Amino acid sequence: MSTFIKTKLKAARECIQKKDFAKARDATEEILSYEPEHYNANVFLGLALLELGELDLSEQAYQRAIKTSPGQALAWQGLAKFYEQTGRWDKYVETLRKMMDIFAQSEDVIKCAETLQKYIEFRRQRGSRKEIIDALHLLLPSSPLHAALSVLPAPDPTAPTATTTLPTQAAVHNSLPTLEEIVALTEKEEEEAVEREVEKRRMRLDSAGVSPEAVRKEVGLKIWEISKLPSLYGEILNHVYTSDDLRRATEAKLLRYKHRYRCALAPSGDAGALKLKIGEEVQSLIEGVVLLGISDELAWTLLIEGKDVDSVEGYGFDILRRFVKLFPDVLLSLAIRGYFLYNGLPLSEEEEEDEEDVKQEEDNADPFDVLLEAVAGLPESILAHRMLCDIYVHEEDHQNCISAAEKGLHLVRHSEVDTGKKLTQVRKAFNISLATGLVHLFPPKHHARAIRVLDDVLSFEPDNAPCLMSRGFVKQSARSWADAAELFRKVAVQLPDDVNMGLVAEEERAWCLAEEGELDVAVEELQNVLDKLEELDGYEERKARVWWRIGVCYWRLGGASREKSYRHFITSLKRSPSFAPAFTALGVYYLEFSSPPDPTRATKCFQKAFELDARETDAARRLAHSFAEEREWDLVEVVARRTIEGEGGLGGGLGDVEASAIAKHKPTNAWAWKALGVVELNQRSFPAAIQAFQVALRSDENDALSWLRLGEAYAKAGRHAAALKALNKSHELQPGDWMCMYHIGDVQRQTGLLPQAITTFTEVLEKTPNETVVLLALAETHVALGRLELETGYLGRSSASFLLAIVTSLDLVECSPGFRRLALKTIVDALFALSEFSSLVDEELALKAFGRVASLHSDKADDRIAGVVDWPLMQESGLIALALKLAVATCSYRLTLFAKDEDGVGSARFDLSVGLARISASSLSDKIKENAEKQAIESVRLALIAEPGNPMFWNAFGNFNFVSRPMIAQHAYIKALEINNKDVAVWANLGLLYLQNEDLVLANEAFLKAQTLDPDYTLAWVGQGLVASRNGHEDDASTLFEHAVGLTADLPEADIEYAYRMFRKLPRLASRAAGLSQEMLLPPFFALDRYCRRMPRDSSALHLLGLVCERLHLYELGAEVTTRAIKHLEAAYEETEDSVIERRYAIANTNLGRLLLATGNFSAAVETFETAFGLLPAEDDSAETVALRAMCQFGSGIAQFQLGSFDEALVLFESAQEIANSYPLIHGQVTVLLAQILWAVGTDEFRESAKEQLLECINSDPENLAAVVALAAMGLLTGDEALIDAALSEILSLPLDERHRRDPERYAENLLTNHYLAEANTPKALAIAQRAVYTEPSRPEACYNLSSLLVCEGRPEIAQALLSRLLESPRIYSESGLHRSLQLLAIASVASGGGWAAQAEARKIAQRAIVLAPWDSKNWLALAHVQNTPNHQWKIEV
Repeated sequence: MSTFIKTKLKAARECIQKKDFAKARDATEEILSYEPEHYNANVFLGLALLELGELDLSEQAYQRAIKTSPGQALAWQGLAKFYEQTGRWDKYVETLRKMMDIFAQSEDVIKCAETLQKYIEFRRQRGSRKEIIDALHLLLPSSPLHAALSVLPAPDPTAPTATTTLPTQAAVHNSLPTLEEIVALTEKEEEEAVEREVEKRRMRLDSAGVSPEAVRKEVGLKIWEISKLPSLYGEILNHVYTSDDLRRATEAKLLRYKHRYRCALAPSGDAGALKLKIGEEVQSLIEGVVLLGISDELAWTLLIEGKDVDSVEGYGFDILRRFVKLFPDVLLSLAIRGYFLYNGLPLSEEEEEDEEDVKQEEDNADPFDVLLEAVAGLPESILAHRMLCDIYVHEEDHQNCISAAEKGLHLVRHSEVDTGKKLTQVRKAFNISLATGLVHLFPPKHHARAIRVLDDVLSFEPDNAPCLMSRGFVKQSARSWADAAELFRKVAVQLPDDVNMGLVAEEERAWCLAEEGELDVAVEELQNVLDKLEELDGYEERKARVWWRIGVCYWRLGGASREKSYRHFITSLKRSPSFAPAFTALGVYYLEFSSPPDPTRATKCFQKAFELDARETDAARRLAHSFAEEREWDLVEVVARRTIEGEGGLGGGLGDVEASAIAKHKPTNAWAWKALGVVELNQRSFPAAIQAFQVALRSDENDALSWLRLGEAYAKAGRHAAALKALNKSHELQPGDWMCMYHIGDVQRQTGLLPQAITTFTEVLEKTPNETVVLLALAETHVALGRLELETGYLGRSSASFLLAIVTSLDLVECSPGFRRLALKTIVDALFALSEFSSLVDEELALKAFGRVASLHSDKADDRIAGVVDWPLMQESGLIALALKLAVATCSYRLTLFAKDEDGVGSARFDLSVGLARISASSLSDKIKENAEKQAIESVRLALIAEPGNPMFWNAFGNFNFVSRPMIAQHAYIKALEINNKDVAVWANLGLLYLQNEDLVLANEAFLKAQTLDPDYTLAWVGQGLVASRNGHEDDASTLFEHAVGLTADLPEADIEYAYRMFRKLPRLASRAAGLSQEMLLPPFFALDRYCRRMPRDSSALHLLGLVCERLHLYELGAEVTTRAIKHLEAAYEETEDSVIERRYAIANTNLGRLLLATGNFSAAVETFETAFGLLPAEDDSAETVALRAMCQFGSGIAQFQLGSFDEALVLFESAQEIANSYPLIHGQVTVLLAQILWAVGTDEFRESAKEQLLECINSDPENLAAVVALAAMGLLTGDEALIDAALSEILSLPLDERHRRDPERYAENLLTNHYLAEANTPKALAIAQRAVYTEPSRPEACYNLSSLLVCEGRPEIAQALLSRLLESPRIYSESGLHRSLQLLAIASVASGGGWAAQAEARKIAQRAIVLAPWDSKNWLALAHVQNTPNHQWKIEV
């Protein structure tokens, strides 16, 4: 067997060499058939199958071979080739890795190295960076392959091709290049990983409030804590081949890595301990760098920035000089150089430094500018900000010192978090700088914050001299002189020889003693300070201050000492000519002590002091006072603003955040804020004025005048609620101030609190009678109240308010004639309003007021209104006409008070034009009408010349030309809209003009625009309703008019149009119940009543109101208003003799006669009918005239019949029939009415005559269903079966639609039902009722009639089901008469049974019926029936 296998195996090898892979496959398969696990056979088979393309079988063969002998490399090599050719790279890499292990174990180092080289090359070409790093690690000594590879000989650079493993040999014998490559790849990998994760987290929702730096630290921490870079850096540092440059570069990388890792660690817990440990490592690295003088900028920067010292000197000038020398071009070096040059410190440790070079460097650039420029580029440097704070303190630039110190404190906090190291001394130094700035920046605005900072420093260093000095200055500002003196004494004791602080402390202590009144001691100590200063060069400002303070002490000593003070002030100015307090002191001396006083020189001194220093508030106040006396208000404003700037304004010189807190502090110079507030108020800068007065009130909350001005500013700014609060506060503080009360009343007037405003103004006049401004405001308030009351329908109150406005304005004219033009304007407005009333409540007051108005005019007629208004004015009989007459005359008189081109003349001419237009509209005389119209147009034209930009004038001009010249009217309206395109009245008027001229599309657009601008403007809805009516949309028009009437604004035109249209709809409502018609007449009734109160002379409206009252059965009221209409028609006819008015007069009398009949006044009815009949021409055969004449005769007949004149009544009835012969419809109606009257007589003769009349009527007019129904009713009453059958057959023969058309009230159906009930034919009656419901299911009366029959028949369940649907219908509240259905439903529910629940539901239904019609007694009876029904009748279920 073994010979067979060897033979076949040899044959297979030969076939493979000859590339005959098929035979090789066959040979190996024969071997495997005998020995399936033969290793070589499986390897040969795998190779053959691979070359033949049978990949799956090839892999299986290799796997069987590996399984047979895993430690042999041949099968692995074949499998690697297989994976390489098939591109299965993951398994290819795994196979190579396995092969390396096999070769290492078998100590075949050449193949192991070759395989490793192939592995690394593959990773370089196709692997990721991390996979390359892992591959390179196999070359390092820590690799499991290193023991085998280390036996490779050292590489021979002279024969690079002598071996195939040269790269591996080089790496094994010198791993440094490999380490460097691994480090570079790892650094790049970690950097990209951090960037990817940061970018990913930046898009998260929860990263909105996290800074990018914090995100980077959080992400980096997770990577850095598992990083291999530290160990790699260590291997490089410890490597024998590492050069000095590489070692320094690696140490620098290690330093940056550890510093970055330390900053990312949390400061507490286990991470905090690790942070401190790494900090020590970082410090060790830094010290090594500094010790060797290596130029690593980060190491030196961390060393300097990490020092915890309380001064710049504590950083070590030698260290700073070395830093500058190593890094001369970095910004921190520039900052250090600028600081050294500013303080005169040498930049080099060598004493022999060329001083000329230093001087030249100083001359090239200002050291301060150099430092500032460098710090601008060092936002994260603590040292830079420390140096900057020191210079700012020295320069007394307190505002920038505060900013720099705050930034420095922020950097300290940031550094402490990053390094875990507390910088207590650095924090203290920044706090001292911050406190110094806060104390001296616009004191005492920032002292509250400064105290907190100072207390924090003094709590752990009680003897800190700068803090004690700052605390002393705070006490000085608070006028705590003893405490301040003690603090300054401590500093002076600590630093007796210090000129900059100790000597200043002595000076300030002496000044505190002076403020306490110990002037002699103060002078002595100040003199000692002065003696020391005079020995020194420079310090001129401080010398001037001491001379001035000694002078102030002598001034306060008084007497002869004041002469000494003068000499000291002069000496102070000699020492420093720019020392402002000395100028102020000299000014006071010249003003108060010099003999004689020299105010001119004093003013110059004050001006000089204020120019030099805006904080010289005493000089500023005296200047402002002198300028105010001279009425130099612009200069007062300049002084006030500069004084406010001198105290820091609102923000105290800081940013917005600090300003919001500082603004709450009390101002130092409240007088400046008050002056500024008044100036801003006069300039109409109301927000600025409000702010100024608010600041001033923080100084004195009980300043009544400031509260008053604040309230005035609020009011003018439109903040009325706040204005009232401020003014009420002022009134509380000073109750007797009438100006405050006036402003309160004015605000109340502006906010619509008109009654309260009138009360307030009246109280003011009680204290200060005849005050012009108050009288004028009171009069205008009365007018405004009158208009408001008129809009809301309080006509009596409104007329009284207008009269009071006139009386008040007349009082103003009498006490202040110079203001009469304003008063006359108010009088005109009130008179115009009164001229629209029908009557006045207080006629006596009106007559008295009108007389006073008339007395203002001369006895001669006014030429301007000649032919329109007659003289004398008081001859007019009616008060309303007199009001209009007086208004026009007053307008003309007011116009004479204006010059030709004076402001306001346009308004006067406009008022005159309005009055003339009203006279033209109300006058019945054509001549007066024509003259008034011409003069009105001319007046408004002149008004437009005076004020062409007034849209109100253009609107009036369009109104006056509305009918006569529509093109001019259109131009006027469009001109008004060009000026103000949001004037709703002009849009509505333009729409009416288009409607008048039949342009319905433009009219509708104009009305829609008006509705858009003001949805509550009534005229726009009226106009749109008219447009809808013109378009034939009557239902839409009615809806629009109904909406217009329901709006708040009262427009008479809307009321009359709505009422007319609703009344006109009644014939179309004839098919509905009479109760429903009455219900629908109630809104028109109220609208007409309101209109007639406003327009009591409108005869058409009164006539229409009479007809509405007749329909509502208000006969007496109808007769009254119709009589009034007849009186107005009669007066109009007497003046014009117009035939149209005559006919209207006849129609009104006809309707009045009918109303008198209804009231029972038959004699007056006869007279009225005769009057109307006499005015109606007999030759006029129109249907309307025939109906009127027939009505007159028939009405007279009824009246005569009621009066007992039966013969005369018959004659009149016959005359009515004769008149109506030519019109069958009218004749039929007259005949039916005559038959009803004859039947009512009661005798057989007259009843037969009534039947004959009806029969004749039916013969002549077979379609007169009313006559048929009346005849059937008569037959029913008399039991005449033949007559009943004839009538019913006539009714039943008609089609249903025809019957309903002829009988809209459904009398025929009721008659049929009652007929069958009378015959006890209930099924037939039910059939009639059911048919009525079937044909008209929405008609409530039909449902009610059927349900009533069903209840009577003992079938309440069906009636209940039929009526129940009404409960959910909205019609139950909108249609009259449905309460009867509810009462019937309640009874049906009770009769149907159902227990307690049914009874409770029936009770609710009955109660709803009562709510709908509480006057109907049947509803109450139904409720009583429901409540009193015995419960035991029902089956009770609990």
